[in-house]
This record gives sequence, C-alpha cells and structure tokens, in this order.
Amino acid sequence: MPLEEQDVADLGDGPSTVLRVSRSLTIPLDEISWRATTPGGPGGQHANRTASRVEVRFDVEHSASLGPRQRAILLERLGPVVSASSGDDRSQARNRQLALDRLAERLAAALRVPRRRRPTAPTAAARARRLEDKRHRSITKRERRAPRADDE
Repeated sequence: MPLEEQDVADLGDGPSTVLRVSRSLTIPLDEISWRATTPGGPGGQHANRTASRVEVRFDVEHSASLGPRQRAILLERLGPVVSASSGDDRSQARNRQLALDRLAERLAAALRVPRRRRPTAPTAAARARRLEDKRHRSITKRERRAPRADDE
C-alpha cells in the first residue's frame, strides 16, 4: 500500500513537512534522520559514484510526536529505533520517498491492533451431525470385519 503524495504534505508554515503514518499519527520529517550511501552490487560507473541508496531512521524513544501508548507499543514491537532503506531506484530522491513509505508502513503495521478472537461453540445441529457421522463410520468398520467364530 504505497503512500500518496498527500501523505508527505506541507504544513503551510514553511519548509516543514510531515509523514502521515495513520489517522492518529503524523511525524514531522525533522524527527526522521536519513543518510545516503552507495548501493551495493553490480552497476558500473554510475553505481560506484552516486550515493543513491537511502536509509531513514526514526527514534521512537525521543520522539515528541508519539503518545505514551503509541510509544510503548512501538518500543515493544520494533525497538527504540526503526529504520527502513531503499536502493531500488537510480534516483536518490525517489529512494528517499520509497524509504519513507516503507518506514510509514512498518510503523502502521506495528500500531495495528489485531482483532480479538471470540471463541464460538458448535451449534446443536453440528453436534448432531458429528455424532451421526461417527455412528455411520462405526457401522461401516464393523461390517468390514471378518465374522467371529461365536457369531455363526
């Protein structure tokens, strides 16, 4: 689920932007650190010279944008620092956007609360079907047996 352009949007009061993780969580980009490195693997002269691979890191422990419950959940599930990287594209700007998308997806997945399982009991009809099937199976197996000596 890639983030849309509005998910990294201007606040309107200057160059400050935010990363929208969910409805209840937006992170200012100044809380996210990033660095560019050369991508690994083959690629010729261009790959050896350009720093197009991008890694973004978000410090969960020291973030001012997280509430106490969100912080506790993220610390438990992901640890004190969450990172994501991208080296898929030749463009550093595109890799930065991909890495931000991946970071937002990791944070959103960690904050998602799984639905509680409600145990259910079998219906009376299901119990009756099960017992009837057991009876039929028993009869089938009994009829397959060789006749006993005292049955004759």
